[in-house]
Amino acid sequence: MIPRRLFGTDGIRGVANREPLIPEMVFQLGRAAAYFWRHSAKEKVQVLIGRDTRLSGDMLENALITGVCSTGVDVLRVGILPTPAIAYLTRQMGVDAGIVISASHNPFEDNGIKLISREGFKLPDEKEKEIEDILFSGEAQSFRPVGSQLGRVIQFPQAVDLYQEFLLQIVSTIACGISFSGWKIVVDCAHGAVFQIVPRILKQLGAEVVSINDEPDGTNINQNCGSLHPEVIQQIVQEKGARVGLSFDGDGDRVILADERGEIVTGDHVLGICAGYLKSAGKLPNNLVVGTVMSNLGLERYLKTKGISLLRTPVGDRYVIEEMRKRNALLGGEPSGHIIFLDHHTTGDGILTSLQILSLMQQTGQYLSALTQGISCLPQILLNVKVKHQEDLSRYAEIQKIIRQVEEQLQGKGRLLIRYSGTEPLVRIMVEGEDSQQINLYAREIARVIENISG
Repeated sequence: MIPRRLFGTDGIRGVANREPLIPEMVFQLGRAAAYFWRHSAKEKVQVLIGRDTRLSGDMLENALITGVCSTGVDVLRVGILPTPAIAYLTRQMGVDAGIVISASHNPFEDNGIKLISREGFKLPDEKEKEIEDILFSGEAQSFRPVGSQLGRVIQFPQAVDLYQEFLLQIVSTIACGISFSGWKIVVDCAHGAVFQIVPRILKQLGAEVVSINDEPDGTNINQNCGSLHPEVIQQIVQEKGARVGLSFDGDGDRVILADERGEIVTGDHVLGICAGYLKSAGKLPNNLVVGTVMSNLGLERYLKTKGISLLRTPVGDRYVIEEMRKRNALLGGEPSGHIIFLDHHTTGDGILTSLQILSLMQQTGQYLSALTQGISCLPQILLNVKVKHQEDLSRYAEIQKIIRQVEEQLQGKGRLLIRYSGTEPLVRIMVEGEDSQQINLYAREIARVIENISG
């Protein structure tokens, strides 16, 4: 990973109207990014911009668009759409780049900016570093076209229809004439970017849709709902007697499911289901699935029984995708519900993932609980510790001591991972093992030691 000043593992993220996400900085970022694309592409450049439902989206979008247009670059403005929709449209429309204004699963006070290449992939670290260098060096400051050379804003209202057609086309290739008629499906929209398109697609495919948390007001995105709160979908599925539940995050690039019993189905379960199906169909190149260091040991053990290898990357779907492209892998993802089907899309897509699983249920005639049989994930505890600065934890003997003690106790039957968040001022602690009570104690003791020193 290349050190950068603004960009983290998933673009720039922070509290809106606080450094660096203040309008002045976002304006300058728009100028720097547009300058970069203009000098690495043709003379007339177009950038596609979309966002989620956050209150701060209007402010940041206007600042960003102003910066982009001031360099003579045109903007295709698509409004509120899921992140994967913007990635798809960037590639499909043949524009030079895409920009997403979203903080994904973060609370509404936060926001973020993600940059997308013309091929639909998130920009690699080195390209983000180049844009940062342009911004902080002031290289673009003197580049100010005038008159007819200024950029213009082009409204693009047909964007949602094009994205829906893309998803439905994929479904038709999976199984011709597929229908969810007679199915009751609960959808938790997280008051986010999927609040219109997901219920619309499922209804078009014949399902009875129970849509919840689908009234965004700018301040309620991800608030006690969505993929970070799967207990919501668990309860509603059971109350409504639904066949399945789908719980999205604020920008729609991830999904957590609930089966007909209300049991949670994570991204690891989805990878196991899809890997087994693709291998049996002869469609899993190199018998390889790409996950991250957070992927459950239970998934790795399950895949091994199927003759499938799991390759781990650092946390972040961008790193999963980079490794997939290197290894010619078609399936990868994260436990959080970012799942990548690289033969269909360039990024994690919660809607596409949902349609893949629903289609498998329809084709096999099985409920989701049957599809997950045999995929037994080990108990995993995740704790966050707030920190003021991202210091090198190896400098502290007390932290290293407790880490060694826990690793010795796990004795190869579990895993310990401690890392800084790439999107928030947090140390993330993950302990995985066979005894949930014991790993909970381990995680809390590590958190206590880190908090005393760095919190």
